[in-house]
Amino acid sequence: FKAVSDNKQVAMLCPTTILAEQHYKTFTKRYKGYPVEIRVLNRFVSQSEVKKTLKDLEEGRVDIVIGTHRLLSKDIKFKDLGLLIIDEEQRFGVEHKERIKEMKNGIDVLTLSATPIPRTLQMSLVGIRQLSQLETPPMNRYSVQTYVVEKNDGLIQNAIEKELSRNGQVFYLYNHVSNIYSVAKNIQNMFPDVKVAVAHGRMDKNDIEQTMIDFEKEKYQILVCTTIIETGLDIANANTMIIDDADHFGLSQLYQIRGRVGRREKIAYCYLLVQPQKELTEQAHKRLKAIKEFTSLGSGYKVAMRDLTIRGAGDMLGPQQAGFIDDVGLDLYLEMLASAIKEKQGKPMEENKNAKVAQVQLSGYIPKQFTDNDGDKLEIYQHIKKTENLAELIEYEKRVEDLFGHIPNEVKQLFEQKKLDFFVNHEGVESLKETEDVVTITMSAQWSKNCDGVKLFGAINDISRKINLKLENGKIKIMISKRLKKHIELMMQVIEKIEGDFECD
Repeated sequence: FKAVSDNKQVAMLCPTTILAEQHYKTFTKRYKGYPVEIRVLNRFVSQSEVKKTLKDLEEGRVDIVIGTHRLLSKDIKFKDLGLLIIDEEQRFGVEHKERIKEMKNGIDVLTLSATPIPRTLQMSLVGIRQLSQLETPPMNRYSVQTYVVEKNDGLIQNAIEKELSRNGQVFYLYNHVSNIYSVAKNIQNMFPDVKVAVAHGRMDKNDIEQTMIDFEKEKYQILVCTTIIETGLDIANANTMIIDDADHFGLSQLYQIRGRVGRREKIAYCYLLVQPQKELTEQAHKRLKAIKEFTSLGSGYKVAMRDLTIRGAGDMLGPQQAGFIDDVGLDLYLEMLASAIKEKQGKPMEENKNAKVAQVQLSGYIPKQFTDNDGDKLEIYQHIKKTENLAELIEYEKRVEDLFGHIPNEVKQLFEQKKLDFFVNHEGVESLKETEDVVTITMSAQWSKNCDGVKLFGAINDISRKINLKLENGKIKIMISKRLKKHIELMMQVIEKIEGDFECD
């Protein structure tokens, strides 16, 4: 709406004709009463209408155009394209993406996905792409009740009967075209009075679309289909999904397929069937566990994060799915990548090569009890790493406590490690080193010369009389024995005292 208000044209790209039709209906309904010209380009549109739309696009009479791959054709010309929206970007192949890249120059691009693929997600985590999340579900929507069960005919019959008894419709997903018709026949035998349809990718495209339209219009009660229903279908009355051999599907794929049910105010059900007595691979087990765990609405991001941890992101800049990150270490890799991104974006490089690091190793980490969400853990680690000053770090620590509750010692030590790095970079501090027996804070000669030694001695004594002070080569050294009980806490108190009362800057 904002793009159109600014006299820019908008193109919305969808992977399937049915999805394009659904978006067109939604857009037309939403923009009713506004002077906005909306057109659709797909196989349902006659040639004469297509020619008229192409001409009107070039002359600027069309504000919003919604379409499939047809929008990527060379004969499509815009007067002033300002926004490109790509629904389910991962459904487009390499050739299409190359054409999209050509279209992208000088325009804003918004890509939509319930479950971004691992590589896309990692690109957003490291800053190559911006990421926004919609986590609030529409009104009166319920989570899909999800069950992982061994396959048996009695369960299938009960699940279908339950849905039919409330005048609903059922998806039965069977992803082997070779014997999909025999599966459909078995279901038809179970329910002789019910209309059963079949849809798979080897059918004629017009037949597939007609079947889906008829299913949407409730001419069929059960649809036996392959994964062609995965993308964006919105069929309000279909609220039971049965997935045969669910262990053969990817995590994001399972999430997308399950998303075809439960799209209105009815409670929906999804049954993930596995063969009886089958021993699942570790990855398949993890995927099924995750899809069962992430049932709340808006959990696509969490599913994508779990997918990233299960599959890995691979080499994001090349075709290989085997990464090279282990060779350089994740921290250094992310640092190099962030540096390259800033350089590409024309942002000034921050020369921080001389920044000192506290040579004290605290055993900080995020335990499972605090959060077992991989995305949250990664976000906390990265945010702490990139904070630029103490005030910002303290503010973030308060925010983490507000979001997750009481911060345990293991997590506190992550913040304390960063505080030590900030401290050691103060002008008056020369070093902070840990040896086998002692932690030593060495102040600079200039700071030591200006410091009131008697006052410092009194302040350190107030913290603990077992902390030693000495003057060596004109520099004050504060030594905290590691044998002292809670020596880390004593060290933090000394640092706070120096930063506060003795202002080392």
